Parts: sequence; C-alpha cells; structure tokens
Amino acid sequence: MDTDTGLLLLRLLTGLLIAAHGVQKVSFLLGGSGLAGGTEEFRHDGFRGGALTAIAAAASQIGSGLLLAAGALTPLAAAGAIGVMTVALTVKWPNGLWVQHDGYEYPLVLIAVATALALTGPGRLSADHALGLPHWPGWSAAAALAFGVAGGLAVRALLHHPPLPAPRHRRHPRDRTGAR
Repeated sequence: MDTDTGLLLLRLLTGLLIAAHGVQKVSFLLGGSGLAGGTEEFRHDGFRGGALTAIAAAASQIGSGLLLAAGALTPLAAAGAIGVMTVALTVKWPNGLWVQHDGYEYPLVLIAVATALALTGPGRLSADHALGLPHWPGWSAAAALAFGVAGGLAVRALLHHPPLPAPRHRRHPRDRTGAR
C-alpha cells in the first residue's frame, strides 16, 4: 500500500469538501444560497455579525480546506479546519451525535481527520514536501488541535447569543388566569 497516495486522497476529499462548504456560505455555487442565505443561516443558529460572520466563516473554510487539500502548512490548515468544525459541532451539539438528526457526527469526523493529518503530515505528494519543509514535529498536531478547538470555542463565545426567552404576558391585576 502507498501511504502517500492514501494521504493525498484523504487530504483532497476532506480539504475540498471543507472548502466547498465555505463556498456555499457566500455564493450560489455548489448549491449555496448566496451571502444572504449564509447570513440567514448564521442568524438562525444564533450568531451575531450578519454578513461579516458568514464571510469570515467561509474564508476560514475555503482557506483551511484548500491548504489541507494541497498539503500546505498542514498544522495551520488543520487548526483552521478544526476551528470552523468546532463551531459547527457546538451548533449541532443539542441535536445529539447522529447526522440524520442534524447532529454533530460530520463535524466531529472532520475534526478527527484534520487532527490525523496534522499527526501524520501531508505525505510526499504535498506542497509541504515540494517546498522542502521538514516533517512537522509531533507537538504541532497537539497545537493544531488545541488552537483549533480553543479558537472555535472563542468564536462561539464571542459571536453566539442564547435564544431570547419567550415574551411574558403581563397579567391584568383582576385576572387570576393570566388570560387577557
């Protein structure tokens, strides 16, 4: 078996899917609903920032996905992918694990794949290898995971707001049932 070819296939599939998902957030390509649709998706999920949030998320996905696919700056690419998928995981967390219930299964798998690529390195069929970059040290994978998760959680904490409680109807002083 050729490990380098396996890593290339894994990088291409994972990286291009992540990048394509980013493209969908800001355009009508690949089944996307344009920037307005991406903005609405984030608002629906409880995020502030409107179009800027959608653009930032799309840029992170496109950038990290293309870097992963190319095998370029692999730990940095992995950290970016882990970060955006951590945000996705937190959004889907209340739905449980399984994707058929809009759960976090898919983001979790992408986090694991990005971490594994940071651990193994991109292989010889990569931009890192072509540029003569040395094999990334083992701690870089731990750093990619730590910074990716921390970055994703920080974005969630800064931009997500909890749903507003349902409005409470004021009772008339003479009405004991609360009905109007």
